Amino acid sequence: MYTKEELSRLRQRFWTVFGQYMKPVPGANGETVNWINYKTGIRNILFRMEAGKDFAMVCIELRHTNEEDRVRYFDQLLALKKMLHQSTGFEFTWQAALADEHGQVISRISNTVTGVSLLNEADWPAIISFLKPRIMALDVFWDLVKDAFE
Repeated sequence: MYTKEELSRLRQRFWTVFGQYMKPVPGANGETVNWINYKTGIRNILFRMEAGKDFAMVCIELRHTNEEDRVRYFDQLLALKKMLHQSTGFEFTWQAALADEHGQVISRISNTVTGVSLLNEADWPAIISFLKPRIMALDVFWDLVKDAFE
């Protein structure tokens, strides 16, 4: 069993390792990208990566407090679903409305792997191998469609 501090240090160490691994990787437009804190350039549209006790996930989250805006952006992305799947090569799970850890209703488009644990350093290569191509593929997709969201 880990204490909160040990879990925090382990998480921080994993994301530091991942960030260092990804640092030399340019974005789709050839520029430097902060992969850990990916900026879409559109307020409340986030690309997130998570890793936990038994999963890793890459997702697009729509965190608009105004439901109409969130639904509109989700519908826009839904219209690009085929393009997303084709350009990334990955299948995504589409959730129009779910409550986040704070009870806020969000929309999420995600790709998840189970059976890997951030708590097991032996799983870190598998987690990194899962996250890297997916966040890079989302970057390529976003480079193609971002202008439609501005």
